[in-house]
Amino acid sequence: MQPLAASAQTTLQVPADAASLFSTYQLGAGDMLTIRVLGEPELTLEKIRLTDAGTLSYPVLGEIRLLGLTVGELEKIITDGLRGRYLKNPQVSVQMDEYRPFYVNGLVEKPGSYPYQPALTVRKAASIAGGLKIRASVDKVYVIRANDKNQEAIKADMNTPIYPGDTVIVEQSFF
Repeated sequence: MQPLAASAQTTLQVPADAASLFSTYQLGAGDMLTIRVLGEPELTLEKIRLTDAGTLSYPVLGEIRLLGLTVGELEKIITDGLRGRYLKNPQVSVQMDEYRPFYVNGLVEKPGSYPYQPALTVRKAASIAGGLKIRASVDKVYVIRANDKNQEAIKADMNTPIYPGDTVIVEQSFF
């Protein structure tokens, strides 16, 4: 990446792998979004939660299926849907207000569901759940991924990443 140009009009240089700068987070049921269209308050939706089917109803466009889309893809769908039919050059922004929760079960102080936070690991998830109980085993930690159709528990360590909808299971140590 090159430094910023030193001139009256500063330009940010975008690296060759620009795609890595954009969120790859896939939207799902339970996520909460805010959608804004510059200068069009009637097209703004504040803190709208996606349905259990991962859809939302948007003015002019109707019901949109968002399951598996990224925020950038949703912005493009709404922009393209409004362009020409309703607005000449719509400026759409989508903001994540709240991710769907993750779950912690087993030998933690407060098992349950918690709001997801980006960059979450098993260690952080256990801390959010009040910490590990004295008989908890850090060698017997498993994760069930929300997007795994078989819901198979996979062995994890304390640095394993956790994603929205995932379930962390901490088992008991016998020694």
